[in-house]
Amino acid sequence: MYPLRRNRRLRSNDAIRHLVRETFLTPSDFLVPLFVVEGKGVKEEIPSMPDYYRLSLDNLEKEVKDLWNMGLCAVLLFVKIPDDLKDNRGSEALNANGLMQLAIKAVKNACPDMLVMTDVALDPYSSYGHDGIVENGRILNDESAEILAEMSVSHANAGADFVAPSDMMDGRILTIREALEDEGHTDTGIMAYSAKYASAFYGPFRDALDSAPVAIKNVPKDKKSYQMDSANRKEAIKETQMDIDEGADIVMIKPGLCYLDIVREIRDAVEVPVAVYQVSGEYAMLKAAAEKGWLDHDAVMMEQLISIKRAGADIIASYFAKDVVRLM
Repeated sequence: MYPLRRNRRLRSNDAIRHLVRETFLTPSDFLVPLFVVEGKGVKEEIPSMPDYYRLSLDNLEKEVKDLWNMGLCAVLLFVKIPDDLKDNRGSEALNANGLMQLAIKAVKNACPDMLVMTDVALDPYSSYGHDGIVENGRILNDESAEILAEMSVSHANAGADFVAPSDMMDGRILTIREALEDEGHTDTGIMAYSAKYASAFYGPFRDALDSAPVAIKNVPKDKKSYQMDSANRKEAIKETQMDIDEGADIVMIKPGLCYLDIVREIRDAVEVPVAVYQVSGEYAMLKAAAEKGWLDHDAVMMEQLISIKRAGADIIASYFAKDVVRLM
């Protein structure tokens, strides 16, 4: 067909490139993670996550108003609690007046239409930094799932629109769904971390919440007994389909960039919305490289996020959300 068909004609200037572009980012694509701490007037930068902050409830309210005004309409809440409130069962997670529950109410008070999703896992509340109860060097599955279900009901009682179990315990989606239904929360959604890998990219996040697994005799310091092996592909599809069968409304793949093959396969295999978490390590790497002058921050940021959406993400949880919207 050459020279009748010259593909470069459709790349010759900005106008034609924009006209034929296949993938676009909009503010509605993003879910904004927010870290909440106790206190008042607190806005403390996370050292390993430049330009990202832990916020007290008063500053959380200000932040969600700013996000809404930028066109960002959904947040994912995480809390950092003091060590003296942590135990092996994550008891503080069930406190109706706990930090997460107060954070949900603060967001809804400041911006009633903001969609609120909440992290459901024991690690921020655990004295061991694990996503479940630790006993005899093992992470208990069914007992942990029951606590996660109670936590989910507590979040729904406080006004959460979606709960987001990030633990990877077997069967926890069904346990949570049944608990929500039993308590009348039929409209509360579940965004399941369905393919969450035991990744080395989570370090800055664990710094932000002080939730890294601790080194204690007979207690594993990693999460490989419940999070997925990064070498596995078919397992991700199986895990995701099981979560959908158990009642998940949205499924998530985490991390993002190293798992775009998984994103595409799951997008092709399921009919529910697919979320991708561009995690803290991905954020921190770009920030560090840009600070060194080794990469163009905005150009690489946009390329990364476009690639995640192009792979099939309907929703992107990203610490870059505000940067992207400002740039757009």
